[in-house]
Amino acid sequence: MSSDPKSRPSRLGRGLSALIGEVEGASSSSQDTSEGQPPVAEASTIPVANIKPNPQQPRRYFAEADLKELAESIRTKGVLQAILVRPDPKDEGKYQIIAGERRWRAAKQAGLKEIPATIRELDELELLEIGIIENVQRTDLNPIEEAEAYGALMKRFGRTQEGLAESVGKSRAHIANTIRLLNLSETSRTHLREGRITAGHARAALGAADPDAVVSMAVQKQMSVREVEKLVKNARDEGSLDAIAKRVDAGAKDVDTEALEADLARSLGLDVDIRHKSSGGELRIKYKDLEQLDDLCRRLTARRAS
Repeated sequence: MSSDPKSRPSRLGRGLSALIGEVEGASSSSQDTSEGQPPVAEASTIPVANIKPNPQQPRRYFAEADLKELAESIRTKGVLQAILVRPDPKDEGKYQIIAGERRWRAAKQAGLKEIPATIRELDELELLEIGIIENVQRTDLNPIEEAEAYGALMKRFGRTQEGLAESVGKSRAHIANTIRLLNLSETSRTHLREGRITAGHARAALGAADPDAVVSMAVQKQMSVREVEKLVKNARDEGSLDAIAKRVDAGAKDVDTEALEADLARSLGLDVDIRHKSSGGELRIKYKDLEQLDDLCRRLTARRAS
């Protein structure tokens, strides 16, 4: 096997099913000698303790509830599909997971000591690419995990966006837009990784001079993608993000909310800002100095006392 992954074409050009699909077919045949394909390997039973996660696994987050559900199924029915592993190049007698880490984790939770696995010899490039392709095609990666995986392929193995698009079955535009997410700070990546914003929010924020400030505001105000796009557009020519965000919020208010703001403002003699969302909202009363604040407190206290 060549030590340089760039020195030969990747076998992944034949598609995910030709590599990972061999696991599914292992129980039914070991004599598949289709042209250009190696024979399908028989699944072996390997101690769970001798298997390690793929160090290049793009997917970092596994929902605990899903793992518990799968573990319960495995306790009842066993592991119905073998995982795919390769010999660990640095630890004799151990194996690295190529595909099926979720099944392996669930099997550990279920208390299994052994798990069916098909052993394949793969190099570092194939290991990383299969991990990406498997998860992308099963929509298991969050946008940041996907972007970081593509970035690793490009940086470590010199892959082009066109080559990536062909390997993972995505458009070049999708690859380019996803890789752009790597321009976010770690704080913004965490918001995206944990679902507080979507990839649409993040891409819109990247059009601003300070994307992180836009992301932070989008999280705080629970803004829609359209609101973020409007915020960024206005920020190119106008004032501070806070001032623009207020106008974005105001533009989304209905007539009844604006009328209520006006009534309260007349009653209190102060500016009132109502920010209503599906999960609740805020009532903001603005004062210029401590004298106005004292007057407001006296009036509110007097009304409560009466």
